[in-house]
Amino acid sequence: MKAIALTAVMFLMAGIALAKDPPVYQKGVILQMESSSCGYNTKGGKSVAGELLGTDSENKKTKELLCQEYVLQTDRLIYRIRPRDDNHPVLLPVGEKAEFRIEKDKMKLRIPEMDGKEREYSVVSVTLRTDAAENRSSKSNHP
Repeated sequence: MKAIALTAVMFLMAGIALAKDPPVYQKGVILQMESSSCGYNTKGGKSVAGELLGTDSENKKTKELLCQEYVLQTDRLIYRIRPRDDNHPVLLPVGEKAEFRIEKDKMKLRIPEMDGKEREYSVVSVTLRTDAAENRSSKSNHP
């Protein structure tokens, strides 16, 4: 009986030791959303006469594709991000607080006021906030 209880305690302790820590999120605000060019969609169809005669009279229709690009501001940085899921992008509310974490080469972002669901974004650019840089330089100049 003691052996069973000891084994159960060992498995419980091993489970606790292997438990993953919950992810740590950084906080920011979605400042704006813009539509930016992210490529072109080309539809082409060869005509039957062009195929038979060997002429290259292919009808092509080219359409510019627009992607959503968001500006996410933190206390020190400004991120420009795009959704990784081009087929079903979710519109994010401008002015809302966001929580995010960087994992490998993607940003995982969630809006607690919406559904709290994590969505993947690509980081297009990162810039240092000018007001944050000025605050840091003024603090370092004063003893």
